[in-house]
Amino acid sequence: MKKLNENTIESFSIDLLKAKKYDYLYGPDIAPDGENPMRLSFEDVVLYEKLEKAVKRLNPSLPWLVQEAAIKTVMHLDSPDMLVNNETFHRMLTEGIPVVITKDGVERGERVWLIDFNDPWNNEFTVVNQFTIIENGHNRRPDVVLFVNGLPLVIFELKNAADENATLQSAYRQIETYKQQIPSLFTYNALVVISDGLEARAGSLSAGFSRFTAWKSEDGENIASNLVSELEVLVNGMLRKDTLLDLIQSFTVFEKQKQEDLKTGLTSIKTVKKIAAYHQYYAVNKAVESTLRATGIN
Repeated sequence: MKKLNENTIESFSIDLLKAKKYDYLYGPDIAPDGENPMRLSFEDVVLYEKLEKAVKRLNPSLPWLVQEAAIKTVMHLDSPDMLVNNETFHRMLTEGIPVVITKDGVERGERVWLIDFNDPWNNEFTVVNQFTIIENGHNRRPDVVLFVNGLPLVIFELKNAADENATLQSAYRQIETYKQQIPSLFTYNALVVISDGLEARAGSLSAGFSRFTAWKSEDGENIASNLVSELEVLVNGMLRKDTLLDLIQSFTVFEKQKQEDLKTGLTSIKTVKKIAAYHQYYAVNKAVESTLRATGIN
């Protein structure tokens, strides 16, 4: 039996994702100095060629100059507030990027799509481990990053359950460090996963540790056995290609909440990003399916 450590947990996660038909790439191989570079510098967090390829494929009727301008917009979200960038990107991702084209002398509005939400399998899903990022002098290497069409949408931080000091909370704290030191990665983040190989929790960019929750069912019909690791259930359920994109498109919201400073009496507006828990996700989808059947809509 293999000794349990972070490397075996990382390999286990990658094998689970490969079984869900994610392509696999080794971070050092695609680094700027790697054997098959897919980044111009270690500051780049988007796999540009994959994004470009997807945009061309998904928007064949639009001129390349328009597609290219949309990509540049996505690549240059530069608010000093990470959550503002993330909300702006989420809107572009789920609603398309508004552009104007001229045809027969008439201007009209169109949308450039980065992801095909109607057909999840018409996208390129890639899992990459040991993805080094250097930003503002900080050299960091998240354990596992999931890319969809070259966009880093999911980040894994893994700890060793056999190490009493390596807990889910320490994984969460590591994510908080990443947010401070390599914030550009989180511009595109849809979901954060923390795990020790047995327990696993998922949460949004703005979620506190208590808001990270387990995904307890792979199919929405049965609660997973306690004999199955939570990490396996989360990957097989939440990170199915169709489920992940459905969560991003229809089950993610940015709420504005008022906060009052008790010392000064001043009120500010705080943005909170929320992602549906497993029971909410499956319950809503079942209700929708039931309604469609009742109305005879296929």
